Amino acid sequence: MNSRRKLLLVLGVGAFAAPLLGFAQPVGKIFQIGYVGNSSAAVEAAYVEAFQQGLRERGYIEGKNIVVNYLWAGGSNEKVSEIIAQFVNRHVDVIVTSGTFAPLAAKKATSTIPIVMASVGDPVGTGIVASLSRPGGNITGLSSLEQGLMGKRLEVLREFIPGHNRVAVLANPLQPYTQVTLRAARSAAEVQGISMQVFEAGTLGELESAFASIVKAKPDALMVLPDKPFFYSNIETILRLVARLRIPVVYPFVEFIEQGGLAHYGTNVPSMFHRAGSYVDKILKGVKPSDLPIEQATHFELTLNMKAAKSLGIKIPQSILVRAD
Repeated sequence: MNSRRKLLLVLGVGAFAAPLLGFAQPVGKIFQIGYVGNSSAAVEAAYVEAFQQGLRERGYIEGKNIVVNYLWAGGSNEKVSEIIAQFVNRHVDVIVTSGTFAPLAAKKATSTIPIVMASVGDPVGTGIVASLSRPGGNITGLSSLEQGLMGKRLEVLREFIPGHNRVAVLANPLQPYTQVTLRAARSAAEVQGISMQVFEAGTLGELESAFASIVKAKPDALMVLPDKPFFYSNIETILRLVARLRIPVVYPFVEFIEQGGLAHYGTNVPSMFHRAGSYVDKILKGVKPSDLPIEQATHFELTLNMKAAKSLGIKIPQSILVRAD
């Protein structure tokens, strides 16, 4: 794990840290947690570490009073559904998910096993829960408020391209959350006087075709919409295709920047996974998910990759530099 990721993780954990709570459980009880990984263990390493830290701080010891079963979907929605079905059949005590597709699939698969969303864009707008304050049913967790970040990301791109206004948007039509973020992006683009053109991709082949079309369109900048598991699982492929464009790009996940992308604006996701440990703890101690309000992200980061800017021949405006985390 590089030093920046370690720093972000420490900051995120510190922001939500709470005193160690007394742990009460039936004698000899070992809780079973099902963790639905959208991509791979390597890609989500920081998330897993943060989640494990959140559990340890609340007295859970792997193999002694808790077992977390990690299964990885490798970017496949179909595999996500299969993993959730396995956990339901095993009757795990809690299912931990992230993104939008996974909690929707979990909601469809079970109405009794508690589901904790470690990070989800808009759980109300996508029909996962009834409301943030009273989620109802068996689902609760944390929201990253992604739809509210569309305008901020477009603002960042505008500062990169003064005097220009043509922005391409990469979207996955197979992602249930895409229509929510697209509506927010279009609304923000209209307010900011930005001409926005959407390019869709839900498979590797479609990614290649989408970027071929983007190259022909010659936009001034590109915004990648949030998508787990597909975009998140194919960061290296997307960055390789982006390199052909040589234009400013803003990404939804900081992992893009750590692997060579230019700019990211969004939430500190590891801190949310750390906080998810608190939700699991409360549920295991008897609190109903329906009685746990969904927590909204309050800390957002602007992250830049100076090496990427230099290789692309892009000068980062001073107005962006002074705001960067």
